[in-house]
Amino acid sequence: MIEWIHPGLILIFGSLFIPLISNRRVKQAYFVILPVLALIDLILISKGFFGGVPSSHWSIDIVGYDLLLGRVDKLSMVFAYVFVIAALCMNVYALHINRDWEHVSAMLYAGSGLGVVFAGDLFSLYIFWEIMAWSSLFLIWFRGTRSALDAGFRYIMWHLTGGILLLAGILIHVQTTGSIEFVSFLDSWGSSMAYYLILLGFIINAAVPPLHPWLTDAYPEATVTGAVYMTAFTTKSAVYVLIRGFAGLELIMWLGAIMAMYGVIFAMLQNDGRRLLAYHIVSQVGYMVCGAGMGTAMAINGATAHAFCHILYKALLFMGMGAVLEVTGRSRFTELGGLYRYMPRTFWLYMIGAFSISGFPLFNGFVSKTMTVEASALIHQPIVWFLLEGASIGTFFCIALKLPRNVWFSEEKPVVEAKEPPINMLAGMGMLAALCIFLGIYPKPLYDLLPYPVEFVPYTSEHVLGICQLLFFAFIPFWIMRESFRGEEKIVLDTDWLVRIPGRRFIRFCEDTLIRYAEFDEKRFFVFPALLERLSKSIRAIQTGYLQDYLRIIFAIVIISLILASIGGMLI
Repeated sequence: MIEWIHPGLILIFGSLFIPLISNRRVKQAYFVILPVLALIDLILISKGFFGGVPSSHWSIDIVGYDLLLGRVDKLSMVFAYVFVIAALCMNVYALHINRDWEHVSAMLYAGSGLGVVFAGDLFSLYIFWEIMAWSSLFLIWFRGTRSALDAGFRYIMWHLTGGILLLAGILIHVQTTGSIEFVSFLDSWGSSMAYYLILLGFIINAAVPPLHPWLTDAYPEATVTGAVYMTAFTTKSAVYVLIRGFAGLELIMWLGAIMAMYGVIFAMLQNDGRRLLAYHIVSQVGYMVCGAGMGTAMAINGATAHAFCHILYKALLFMGMGAVLEVTGRSRFTELGGLYRYMPRTFWLYMIGAFSISGFPLFNGFVSKTMTVEASALIHQPIVWFLLEGASIGTFFCIALKLPRNVWFSEEKPVVEAKEPPINMLAGMGMLAALCIFLGIYPKPLYDLLPYPVEFVPYTSEHVLGICQLLFFAFIPFWIMRESFRGEEKIVLDTDWLVRIPGRRFIRFCEDTLIRYAEFDEKRFFVFPALLERLSKSIRAIQTGYLQDYLRIIFAIVIISLILASIGGMLI
């Protein structure tokens, strides 16, 4: 029974009309109106206009299964609100871009993120999960460089792998239980391989090390505006499903704590501004994953609040570096410096995001991050507490000190003269900056949205004094060693090399061994593999652009799929 309008479908189907609008002003207005309509829809849902909260559903009956596309409760609503608010600010930031299909991809991405957080069953969750992966891919590929195309292909391979694992887990779960409802799996943890597969699919999207390289590889290669969208939906929807499905699982508490420190350590080694910020997504999502693993009411509130705040300030930070890339064409520290004289407004808006992510009082990171850290202390986990606090110091080092110094205040002369970005980019940054300050000063609207009643009070003398001391004593060693924090060209090896080397060998195997198998099979059995072989030969003849490499790999995947299908058929 359909009781209300799904806000994700407003963005998904609404995006398809963007290329049909010829007048640019009308198109820009329509692009901004889409998330506004979705926000109005959410407000009406929260007021009970379409059936009330909680336990309101938007369901469709398909072949005997009830697909619950719209499960409405406090947890789904808080993620939905921030997704739509962020999409609105990002659309304003992207208004100057005249690429219709990039805008379509962005809205498909945001709409499918909403689909994930409202999914009440595992099949609809999987459908929106895959739409989210494919739509975000084009935000990387639309940049058009060779590095972007390569990074995009690696990105989608990671997400296809995660999607296959998730689907396998779902099918085993449905076969075992007969239910497709998306509920907590904690009580069934360890009873079936299904839950290990589902968890693995979730943590790939959460970028939990060592399964994180897709994020730090692809986000810096996306378009200026595409990277901003990508900060919001994939990892945070993964945090949502971890809270929904595995809250209280101790394993992910430890994964999250390690993740928080891991991202900071690698961020310190980066020479590229957007890559540094990408590693800090890994670190900050670690707080949320850790909170989900702790599973207490305060920890779940902290993880949810931090996801909300992180989407706002991380988008603002990527907007700041995106503005630098937009006007200079550069994002490496060794190619930048002294930009404050040209871009002071961009700098100060960026710094609001930097203060927020560092957890300064009066900024939104302070009212969310400290809740998760406090939750670890209350359950007597000193190692977790130490890792989270240590990650806070590293975040301040990298985001509020290292990056601004190398981009805006380095004594090196800038390679090119810059200027402030287009006014719409500053407006989008200003909207997010205002929200970061507002929620930092007055967190009650955020706390009222959280799943559990909030008993945490951030502005106590103990919390304020503690964070101020922490950040002050972190600043002193940075100032003493500031020369060592200059950007420099270097190669930083991460866990992606564990995948890339076997990946190349796998592709070589597919191109050689499996093609020989197709030739042999043609002579003895049937003709279809021969057609695939001829397709491969025609692919080898393509010498223009980058299409050759990708079509070869897609062909290899088709061959593997056919063999697996043949084996499966024989087993059945």
